[in-house]
Amino acid sequence: MAGASTPSTTPARRTPAPGRTAKPATPRCLLPLLTAAVLAGSACTPQQPAPAASPASAAPGPVTIELNQSRDQYGQHAILLQLTNTTDSPVAVDVARVSSPLFDGDIEWTPPAGSLELPPHQPKSVPAQLPPPACAEPATASSQASATVSVATAGRQPAALTLPAPDPFGVLPRNNSELCLAADAAKVAGLALDQHLEVAADGRTAVVRLRISPRQMAPTGTPSLALHSVGGTPLLAEDGVEPWPRDVTVRPGGPETVLALRVRPARCDPHAVAEDKVGTLLPLTVTAGAREGVLKVAAGGLLRAQLYDFVTLACQNG
Repeated sequence: MAGASTPSTTPARRTPAPGRTAKPATPRCLLPLLTAAVLAGSACTPQQPAPAASPASAAPGPVTIELNQSRDQYGQHAILLQLTNTTDSPVAVDVARVSSPLFDGDIEWTPPAGSLELPPHQPKSVPAQLPPPACAEPATASSQASATVSVATAGRQPAALTLPAPDPFGVLPRNNSELCLAADAAKVAGLALDQHLEVAADGRTAVVRLRISPRQMAPTGTPSLALHSVGGTPLLAEDGVEPWPRDVTVRPGGPETVLALRVRPARCDPHAVAEDKVGTLLPLTVTAGAREGVLKVAAGGLLRAQLYDFVTLACQNG
């Protein structure tokens, strides 16, 4: 009987009706696409190759380096080199050098003990002294930096690695700008704080003297120096009774000027002196030639000790 016959695995071809063109048969594997759009990725769609890993996603070398600066280094014209071991084994570093067009010469660090061991996946920060700044025109100065780090892994001789030296906080441009401003100002006059502190009879205020000594043999055409204002510090503030001088112009060959700055403690919490790092760096807003910014004058060891004693006693008596 026809009903009992075994069905054929090949579908029968239909004869097209008169005036109609036969359509090609739909492949069996595409039938799900006609019934459900969500099955668009059916077996008929060829497999796409997995994307290749980008170079940026590749594992870094055994050591990375990053630039930073703490308050401890700020007044010493030094920065921090943060070295990080990216491996599962200890790595020894015996020298690190950072090159930047913002400075004349490399920023170099050499461990006192011959080498520094970095534990696996651990960073260590080491201080490095800044060389003299390269004072090109501010608009043309570049802040890009690179580093050479000599490292040794277990069982291998030291090898020099060339690495990028990221500067996420703009340490190099900021230091270059401040050092170049100081260099331009020094062509006009010397700026220094007198090492004697004059404390008032009641101990609540004191006078710091800023000495401005114009250069007597400055080259012809040396611009003047404009001292716009003097700023306070985390430790010292302006005494309202005697406001600090403003808008002082200094020219080469002129007489020495001494500005008396009466100060009072800016804060009296217990940590004011104990944790101070920059409280005795007096900020001056100046213009020297084509540069304008903040120039900081350090108190020096003798005056710094007197200022710490003054703040301590003034706060105790206040």
